[in-house]
Amino acid sequence: MRGLHPHYHAAPVPPFGDPQARLLVVGLAPGMHGANASGRPFTGDHAGILLYETLHRYGFGSAPFSRSRDDDLVLTGCRITNAVKCVPPENKPTGGETRQCNVYLRAELADLGADALILALGRVAHGAVLMALDLKPAAFPFAHGAAHALPGGRRLLDSYHCSRYNTQTGRLTAEMFRAVVGQARDWLDLSARSHDRF
Repeated sequence: MRGLHPHYHAAPVPPFGDPQARLLVVGLAPGMHGANASGRPFTGDHAGILLYETLHRYGFGSAPFSRSRDDDLVLTGCRITNAVKCVPPENKPTGGETRQCNVYLRAELADLGADALILALGRVAHGAVLMALDLKPAAFPFAHGAAHALPGGRRLLDSYHCSRYNTQTGRLTAEMFRAVVGQARDWLDLSARSHDRF
């Protein structure tokens, strides 16, 4: 990919955000002209517009946009990653790619605290999280806005992916996405207050 675009990152895209995050946002894969170019998840493509604006709205980001991996944006209490780390052929990850990259997601999930919340953007990300945790998909069905209690105290929250297709067709509106991220914020705040009592 770097031959056609010599200034692109064109390598596995690492997670971005707070190493001590209690919210892990799991996307699908780097976009060809988005994260594959910028080297930061959801940066340089349409999906990042709604994601970063919403994270900022709920206090997870220092700015409502991500311009480049060298900007001053800071995520607080939040980290963003992808189920697949490299741009897939035709921008569509295969099951094999998801399985191959799952070892990295498994390690990222292992680093999360026991009271963390995982926000899966789309069915593929949802399935990758369950695979990394050795959980059966039938017990945790994907649906927009669905919340699942995971073993050990963590939670999994689902949203449709904030892709251009989903937002332009109305499958996912800004209000729908804000409601899910707001639900994440409320749960994390409630969990933090519960811990403070002890």
